Amino acid sequence: MSTLGRSGVEVSGLAFGGAAVGNLFTEVGDEQAHQAVTAAWERGIRYFDTAPHYGLGLSEQRLGEALKAYPRTEFTLSTKVGRRLEPSDAGGDDLADGFAVPAARRRVWDFTEDGVRRTLESSLERLGLDRVDVVYLHDPDDHAEAAFREGYPALEKLRSEGVVGAIGAGMNQVEMLTRFVRETDVDVVLCAGRYTLLDRSALDELLPAAVERGVSVVVGGAFNSGLLADPQPGATYDYTAAPPELLDKALRMKEIAGRHGISLRAAALAFCAAHPAVASVLVGARSAAEVHDCADQFAVPVPETFWRELRDTGLLEDHA
Repeated sequence: MSTLGRSGVEVSGLAFGGAAVGNLFTEVGDEQAHQAVTAAWERGIRYFDTAPHYGLGLSEQRLGEALKAYPRTEFTLSTKVGRRLEPSDAGGDDLADGFAVPAARRRVWDFTEDGVRRTLESSLERLGLDRVDVVYLHDPDDHAEAAFREGYPALEKLRSEGVVGAIGAGMNQVEMLTRFVRETDVDVVLCAGRYTLLDRSALDELLPAAVERGVSVVVGGAFNSGLLADPQPGATYDYTAAPPELLDKALRMKEIAGRHGISLRAAALAFCAAHPAVASVLVGARSAAEVHDCADQFAVPVPETFWRELRDTGLLEDHA
């Protein structure tokens, strides 16, 4: 277990990402989602992450229902604010935003203090809980002014009131996360897809700044949406078809991993976890089998000879 910044909130080294059980891309049944969360608990995972965005609240509902079986003091739960959900009668589905659910709600960008509080209250209702441990500002890429001027101070108030234990921001980019680390008093940032074997952009400024400021980093997207899990023609990278040059790079890494007796998945997870700023690696799973595989791979020791060969072949920088 690691502590997020100076907050006292503890997280397990491997975390359960709740987007998949919110029907990310394809439908997942209630029982399958429940079994995935149960498997995570059985494998020692004690940090669970969700958001209203994931399945228009479905992920929060399913996580809350599954976690009722366990003592509240024994797990850490995070959710996110910035997208407030409102009822919608537009009909159809939500696949345009990535989720195979009916479009019974719509997302409204809202980083105001009132919006933050209302969003969190609605999340608690869906979760069936009286508190969450961590709250992130979710994807404020196009709303920087509102996020820094209104959203972040709202989170500071919630933390000072004891409503939440730790606060931060979660994004798929490093520039604004670095600004949060340097200019605010966040406990943690969630960096998705920007610290992996194929994209090490967080290594330049974000991770060093986090170490310097005592801010924790949770890494998501360790497999870059699929390419590092199973590199093959048609694999996805950041949720679109992987470019040929990245597919070739991933295949070379997979070949080297095989020579050293490990899987590329194990190497990808180990790489994310190794940096001193990283408190937890967040992995999305839609079934118990996927959870068990991730837990198995996370436990595999990766030999130093593997990293040395990656460096010798130019696939990894010397300072990584």
